[in-house]
Amino acid sequence: MKKLHIALLGIAILLLASCKEEVEKPKVIYDATNKAKATAKIDSIQVAISDLPIQMEGTNYLIHPIADLRVYERGSKARYGSSSVIDLSFTISNYGENEITGYLQNLKFQRTDSDSISTLTDKPALILTATYLKSVSDRAKKQVMVYTMFDLDTNKDGKLDTSDIKCLYLSDISGKKFTKISAGFQELIDWNLIESKNRLYFRTVEDTNKNGQFDKNDVVHYNYVDLSNGEWKVSSYEPI
Repeated sequence: MKKLHIALLGIAILLLASCKEEVEKPKVIYDATNKAKATAKIDSIQVAISDLPIQMEGTNYLIHPIADLRVYERGSKARYGSSSVIDLSFTISNYGENEITGYLQNLKFQRTDSDSISTLTDKPALILTATYLKSVSDRAKKQVMVYTMFDLDTNKDGKLDTSDIKCLYLSDISGKKFTKISAGFQELIDWNLIESKNRLYFRTVEDTNKNGQFDKNDVVHYNYVDLSNGEWKVSSYEPI
């Protein structure tokens, strides 16, 4: 009986491993020209809303986070009728330490002395973090925002989500000069600000073997941008 239990346990583990392999999807799907489709479908059912505006310390701009209204279904039935109980969350972002986080479709910017509001981007996007580099503003008098986000449907499933390639952008505090600094089809690993040099360092990984995944066989790229220079030129370096 004990041997039977061990055998059944082994089969179960194999089945779970097999299911996991089937669920995993590549981050990049290549076509004949090795290019992924840049457009993602927009769900017309979703309703966009904005959180209340945020003002980064020492700036003259309000930032309005924009995202879809979050709808949750509890799974249980309502007391009256047969429809499921629906919860709505009107909070779409969080703010702390000069950083906005969430799953945002856009940001809008407004000078404190104006009623005019401008949009960060007119293209599909999923923004995870928007960070104001206050120390760069204090030292170099440059008010810079850093964004980690998704901008391409690299796995071609018709939507932008965390299964696509994450990238890195910069803009000034007004949302203008919105610039992608990570290379196309390279996954952002992380970034770090070296305040003493006003440099933004970041790492990306390139799918050099074109298997659609990022693994130990791929190449890691090391880069930095001198934020005291208004051109935001990306320079590579070799620490190893």
